[in-house]
Amino acid sequence: MSESDHNFFAAASRGIAPLLSAELRDLGAPSVERTGAGASFTGSLEVGYRVCLWSRMASRVLLQLARVDASTADALYEGLRQLRWVDHVAPTGTIAVRFNGTSAEIRNSHFGALRVKDAIVDHFRDTHGSRPSVNLDRPDLRIDVHLYKGEAVIGIDLSGGGLHRRGYRLDRTEAPLRENLAAGIVARAGWRGIAARGGSLVDPMCGSGTLLIEAAWMAMDRAPALGRRDLGLHTWRGHEPVTWAALVAEAEERVAAGRRLPSIRGFDVDIRAVRATTANLERAGLTARVHVERRSLADGGDPGGETGLLVTNPPYGHRLGEEGGVRALHAELATNVRRHYGGWRAAVLTTTPEWAQSLGLALLPETFTNGPLECRLLLGDVPATEVAATAETPLTRKADAASAEKELRHPGIESAGGAATPSGADMFANRLRKNLRIIGKWARRAGVTCYRLYDADMPEYAVAVDVYRGAEQMWAHVQEYRAPASVDAARAAARLQEVLTTIPQVLEMPADHLYFKVREKKRGTQQYRRLTAGGGRFYEVTEGPCTFLVNFTDYLDTGLFLDHRLTRAMIGELSAGKRFLNLFAYTGTATVCAALAGARSTTTVDMSKTYTDWAIRNFERNQMSGRTNLVEQMDCLQWLSQSRRERYDLIFLDPPTFSNSKRMESDSFDVQRDHAWLIRQTARLLTADGVLLFSSNFRQFQLDEGGLSGLQHEDISRKTLPRDFERNPRIHKCFRMTRSL
Repeated sequence: MSESDHNFFAAASRGIAPLLSAELRDLGAPSVERTGAGASFTGSLEVGYRVCLWSRMASRVLLQLARVDASTADALYEGLRQLRWVDHVAPTGTIAVRFNGTSAEIRNSHFGALRVKDAIVDHFRDTHGSRPSVNLDRPDLRIDVHLYKGEAVIGIDLSGGGLHRRGYRLDRTEAPLRENLAAGIVARAGWRGIAARGGSLVDPMCGSGTLLIEAAWMAMDRAPALGRRDLGLHTWRGHEPVTWAALVAEAEERVAAGRRLPSIRGFDVDIRAVRATTANLERAGLTARVHVERRSLADGGDPGGETGLLVTNPPYGHRLGEEGGVRALHAELATNVRRHYGGWRAAVLTTTPEWAQSLGLALLPETFTNGPLECRLLLGDVPATEVAATAETPLTRKADAASAEKELRHPGIESAGGAATPSGADMFANRLRKNLRIIGKWARRAGVTCYRLYDADMPEYAVAVDVYRGAEQMWAHVQEYRAPASVDAARAAARLQEVLTTIPQVLEMPADHLYFKVREKKRGTQQYRRLTAGGGRFYEVTEGPCTFLVNFTDYLDTGLFLDHRLTRAMIGELSAGKRFLNLFAYTGTATVCAALAGARSTTTVDMSKTYTDWAIRNFERNQMSGRTNLVEQMDCLQWLSQSRRERYDLIFLDPPTFSNSKRMESDSFDVQRDHAWLIRQTARLLTADGVLLFSSNFRQFQLDEGGLSGLQHEDISRKTLPRDFERNPRIHKCFRMTRSL
């Protein structure tokens, strides 16, 4: 190392260090040594400046000043006090100290930083009679001290607030991807070579557009720190403006050369993300060069070229609010990739690689960190043959030759020793077709438009598939039953992918008309809480004379319990001229049936404003008068506890399995434990010849006959079990109750 050379350290998050080391060599660093948190290198000040200007991977660049004894806190203080700080910051300037490491005497970073600050301040008081002040936000000099094995490495931060903060991202979506990590992912995926060959880039879940912007700047040879005025080197007293100006001029010439930018496109279903990306593209100078639009993942979007790179960072579990949402998202992503991006390279950064392996990509060994989260990168080429196999399904392809006709009759059959063995996906498709032929025919004859088509008929494909038909459209609502921990996650993800790919083909419906959720046990109101940020679309479906609004995205259930179809029909048969009460009413569908059947009046009670509002919308769709159809938003247990004069001829009581309530002595309601008390409280409101219909979806429910003195009861569970739920007779228990004579 010559006398003009310096020691530097470039910091980077885990996983990016190998990419950073290669980048430093490309930027002219003659000696590079990789560490877990970055890489050290030597070179002239010009080399350090070049790294600050051009590094896409580094988060900070430190210029090493000295190494001092730090065996004790006093030794650290004295060593720092002897350094010529006036060469780096003015006596009236501002400083900030970052301290890393601990020792027997220096047990936390705050105390270490305080000793460093005291040493510098005392140095200036001794030599100049004045002292710098502390400014943590915008100091003239950022000082970095790393303590290790009794020695402290003292450095100054040439990068200032962080090189990863490029300056273009002001509008942030939730959990934004760090800019240098985004650059690292794009580089690791081989984007430079793909762009040089004219390939395109797509991010189908672009968030705030970080991957798009980093890819564009990389392809157009734009220095990431070009135009930044907040780098630490600008306010460092040892700064060499001429050296920096020459590097900036070179960078401006390179970007002005106008390297051709290939097609770069971003999509997101969230309009807020699209707006954030649009604003960030404008600040990055890319408004006319990168395309962004609102588009659902299922819609796919125009890839913008025959080959290229699909790169994305799907939302993490905590962003979606439900673990099942992540599973659904990765499965939908796999469908999108295989359908639209055959022959492309694909890179997916995820915190849950076991759920995303259905993409068929390789799991790279590096672990990346994005803030506090650990991520893995899935990378590989999408087979071009899979697109043809997905796009040309037995439902859409027309064959001319006899060989093609044979293939249509036996899709996916593999021969082994002359024997044909269908794959699991083929068996699932065949079962779905069989059910569609049998149950679908029954539904058409019975005038049923919304029904359960499949309910874990095959244990390895443990999903429930519900079909909803509107006036002109059809949707599939798919719920995966939570698999036990013993089931291999990667295999479960692959089967789920087969399910979500097969259903639209068999039902001959658009893929974006399929909605997926994970069904698992939840306590209290968790079963009904919102899954998304809301704003999901409502669709109209019919059941007999009734019109109901359903929502496939915002909640675990859609607003219409299909297993209660016959129960609602029974309510309609019993309601003419009667006063009807619906407790724990959910979206009021039973009330609609009662009112349209001629009930004299109805009362609908539920504690959720969302569901009472939904019930009112259902009433409006069915032109029900508000004068005779009362809706009350209240905890049903509190409602029952109040003194009431009203009496009802027909009551429908369908409580949750579990709920919290201050009205109960144990501060909770458990349907098995408390149903007798609840039924007795409700039966007080019956007229002398009134009927109470009690229902529970608790699978192990047992009626407490001894606790129902004064009431006659009949188990009508079988009578209220619809044809499409016969495979699951424990879906609900239902009882008809009247006063004893």
